[in-house]
Amino acid sequence: MSTVVTPDLEIACETSGPEDGNPLVAVHGWPDDPHCWDAVLPGLHAAGYRVFRPYLRGFGATRFRDPDKVRSGQIGALGKDLADLLDALDLRDVVLVGHDWGARASYVVGALFPERVRRIVAISAGHATNRPDAALSWTLTHAYWYEWFVATERGRNAMHDDRRAFCHYLWKTWSPTWTFESSQFERAARAWDNEDWPAITVHAYLHRWGEAAGDPAYDEIERRLAEPAPVLRPTLVVHGADDADNLPETTEGKEHLFRAGYRRVLLDGVGHFPPREAPAAVTEAILGS
Repeated sequence: MSTVVTPDLEIACETSGPEDGNPLVAVHGWPDDPHCWDAVLPGLHAAGYRVFRPYLRGFGATRFRDPDKVRSGQIGALGKDLADLLDALDLRDVVLVGHDWGARASYVVGALFPERVRRIVAISAGHATNRPDAALSWTLTHAYWYEWFVATERGRNAMHDDRRAFCHYLWKTWSPTWTFESSQFERAARAWDNEDWPAITVHAYLHRWGEAAGDPAYDEIERRLAEPAPVLRPTLVVHGADDADNLPETTEGKEHLFRAGYRRVLLDGVGHFPPREAPAAVTEAILGS
C-alpha cells in the first residue's frame, strides 16, 4: 500500500506485479474495494503487467486534503480523480480497467483525459447513463430502487448506520447465482468505514438524477459529459448476463459513443461482480482485448 498525492486527495493505492511491467490501473466499484481484483491479479502479473489498484474517494485510507472540500460522488469528480492519479504516477500507455464506478470513471478519462491511456476495459456499467433525463425502462427503474432510496431520510440513515447490512443485501440480489464467502464481503466492507463514504454515496445518486447540485469544480467536465462526450480509446465492455443492478441493456447499442472502437462481451451465468464471480473470464477478456 502506498499513498499517491493529487490536487484533491491522498489516494491509497495497492501496487503489484513486475516493477518494469506495463502499467495497468484497475479501479473498483461501489460497494466494493480493490480486493475485487485479487483473483485476476495472477494472470495479469504473468502477462507482464504492473497493476495499480487505487481506493476511490470515500473508500479505505483515501482521504481529502482539504477538510472543506465538497464530498461529491458525481461522475465528473470520480473521473478527474482517476486522471489526476495517472498524472501523479506519471503513467503512460496505460491499460485502464474499471468495474462499476470504476468503469464510469474510466469512461470520463477516455473521453476527456485520454492522453495517458492505450485502451479501456469497462465492466458492469455503460457510458452515458448518468444524465438526469436519461431514458429508463421500468425494469431498470426498478433495479435502481436504492438510488431513489437515498433521496429519503430513511435511506440516508441506512447509508450511515446500516451500511453493511444494506450492501450485503445488494451483493446477494445483484448477483443472484453467486454464493460469496463472508470473509470476502467483510474484507470489502472495511473500506466503507471511511467517514466520507456515506456522504459520497448519497451525493453520487442524488447528483446522477438531478436532485443535488454538483461541486462547481467539475462544472466544465459535467457540461462536456452531458453532450455526451465520446470515448476516444478502444474499449471492451464486459457485462454479466445476470447483472440485476446495471442491467445488460445499459451497455447495448453504445457503439456511437466510442470513436476508436467498441466491443461487448456478455458472460452467461454471471451477475454484477464479474471480477469476483468469473475471474478467469475477466482475465481472458483483459488480456485479449
